[in-house]
Amino acid sequence: MRTLVAASLSALLFAAGAAAQQVGPAHGALVIVGGNLHDPAIIDRFFALAGGKDAPVVVIPTAGGDSTYDQYCPCLQQFKDAGATNLTILHTTDRAVANSEQFTAPLRHARGVWFVGGRQWHLADSYLNTLTEREIFNVLARGGVVGGSSAGASIQGSFLVRGDTKSNTVMMGDHQVGMGFLKHVAIDQHVLRRNREFDLIGVIEAHPELLGIGLDENTAIIVHGDTAEVMGQSYVAIYDNHTMLGPNGRFYFLQPGDRFNLNTRQALRAARVMRPVPGLTKQDWPKP
Repeated sequence: MRTLVAASLSALLFAAGAAAQQVGPAHGALVIVGGNLHDPAIIDRFFALAGGKDAPVVVIPTAGGDSTYDQYCPCLQQFKDAGATNLTILHTTDRAVANSEQFTAPLRHARGVWFVGGRQWHLADSYLNTLTEREIFNVLARGGVVGGSSAGASIQGSFLVRGDTKSNTVMMGDHQVGMGFLKHVAIDQHVLRRNREFDLIGVIEAHPELLGIGLDENTAIIVHGDTAEVMGQSYVAIYDNHTMLGPNGRFYFLQPGDRFNLNTRQALRAARVMRPVPGLTKQDWPKP
C-alpha cells in the first residue's frame, strides 16, 4: 500500500510539473511564418509587438548562405515598404564573431529580431550556444518579439527538422538542434504548398515527446507564453502523438483565428465563443 501511495504521489507530482511547464517564452512573443510571407497583416503584427515601425529591429539573413550581407540586402525591402525605419542587418559565419560583445551590440537595444529564410543549418552553425543566441533570448526577456519565415521558422523550435547539410528533404539530418524558443517542438514550413503534410509524422514517431507544427506559406502562429494564434492566408497542421482525428488521422489543421495551447495541446476553433476542434480524441498513435 505504501508503495502504491508513493507511486501515485510521484505521478501526481509529475503531472503537476508537466502542467506548469511552459513551452513558449515566459516573456515577449514569437511570430513564426511558414515561408513566402506576403500578408501585410502579419508584418504589421510583428512590428506592433516590437513597439511600432520605428522600433529597433535586427534582421538576420544568415540562412540565405551568402558570405556577406549589408544594409542594401533585398531581405529588408518588405519591411521598408511596410514603413519600418530602424532596421539593422546582423550576419556572420564566424562563431568567434558571434560570441563577441561588438557584434551583438545591436541586439542589446533591439525590440525585435527577424530570421530570414534559406537553410536553417546555417543559423545553427553560426549562432547556437553563442552570445548572439543569448542576446536574442534577452530580447524576449525584455518583452520584445522574435520572428522568422521558412528556415527562420524552423530554427525557433527545439528540434530542427530539414537541418541536413546535404538535402532539405531529410527530416532528421546532421543538424537536429534548434534555438528552442518553443521547447519540445519541431516546426516545418511550406507544408501544403510543397506537399509536405505527411513529413512530420516520422519525426513524431521517432520522438513521441515532441509536438509537431507544420505551417503553410503566408501563414503564421503568433505565440504568447503557451498560446499560439493562427494568422494569415492558409492552414497550420498539428502533430500530437497523443491525439487522433478519427481512426487514422495523425494530424489536423487549424485555420486563421484558431488558437492552440502548446502546453495542454488543446485546440480551439475561432468563433464568438472559442470551442474545441470537433472529432479529436486523446489516444496514442498506433505503433509504426
